[in-house]
Amino acid sequence: MRLPTLGPGNPEIDYATVEKQIARALEAGVNYFDTAYFYHGGRSEKCAGDLLSKFPRDSYYLTSKMPVRSVRSEADVPRIFEEQLKKCKTEYFDFYLVHNLNAARWKDTIRFKVYEYLLEQKKKGRIRKLGFSFHDKPEVLETIAKAHPWDFAQIQLNYLDWEFYRSREQYDILVKYNIPAVIMEPLKGGALATLNKDSIEVLRKADPKASPASWAFRYVGSLPNVICILSGMTLMEHLEDNIRTFTDFKPLTDAERKVLAEALAVYQKTHLVPCTDCKYCMPCPAGVNIPRNFKVYNQFRMSNRVDRFMGEYNGLPEDQRAAECVNCGACLKKCPQKINIPAELKKIAAEAKKTGRRGRRRTAMTCFSDEQELV
Repeated sequence: MRLPTLGPGNPEIDYATVEKQIARALEAGVNYFDTAYFYHGGRSEKCAGDLLSKFPRDSYYLTSKMPVRSVRSEADVPRIFEEQLKKCKTEYFDFYLVHNLNAARWKDTIRFKVYEYLLEQKKKGRIRKLGFSFHDKPEVLETIAKAHPWDFAQIQLNYLDWEFYRSREQYDILVKYNIPAVIMEPLKGGALATLNKDSIEVLRKADPKASPASWAFRYVGSLPNVICILSGMTLMEHLEDNIRTFTDFKPLTDAERKVLAEALAVYQKTHLVPCTDCKYCMPCPAGVNIPRNFKVYNQFRMSNRVDRFMGEYNGLPEDQRAAECVNCGACLKKCPQKINIPAELKKIAAEAKKTGRRGRRRTAMTCFSDEQELV
């Protein structure tokens, strides 16, 4: 999902870097490539087709997804599927999912006979494995899981969400129905790769050479029903770190699980907004850059760097700041994490206002001190 782009303000995918990453990944044994209709503003599937087609088709598994949110009639389903095959320059998908299912989209899936069409494509050999990706409550997952003989399912799971966001229940449901799991957000949108200073220190004491990301991947990889773990690698160093983690993979020991639990307890004290930067809430009708505001705020909560928080918050165009939220609620139904986005934006705006006043007082005090010294 997250590919390197040409730079800030330029959403075009950096093809040269991605091609190098693909070549290195295949060389190391990485062979599952995940794309979707909407990723990177609709550019991801074309990029996958342009670059993966340079390699032998039997050297990788290609995955894409049916965007139910764009389906308005039964006719849309074959139209979109054919478009995806063409963009990806392939005659078949190794893995294919009904994308981002929740209670409302499951009703649309039934209404527009999405599963029935995709099952026909599977019988024709144009889909090898048919599954779904999911963002909702475990109760909804069970309804979907038992509806059809799915080949696999993609759920969000990481050591932060395991209990806090009921990922354990979702995982157990897939086990119950014998549905193998593909895992998304193993790093919680990158948050578990950076953590905070105190959490990282806990992990480094146990293993100075292991990255925070490797701990998160090993946690997920230790679960027996997991067949694949997704990772959005924007930098080559991310890829190399992942290769080190999964080469001669070692599940977490009981002692390491205790270390990770300790690091998590420290991390949870920072009271973060559980945003994964999926951008499903965008665009905001009022123009607020919701994911960016959350990222700036979370970095502040983890680092306690007031100067950085105010610098990055004020660095946002004024009409994109949290304070511009009009509480229309348009974002609430779109968020897979069920975040109360208007409430969180209000909290961020209040923090920025309060922190800004503190900053001004500090500036005044500093000037006064300097003046005293000059006298």
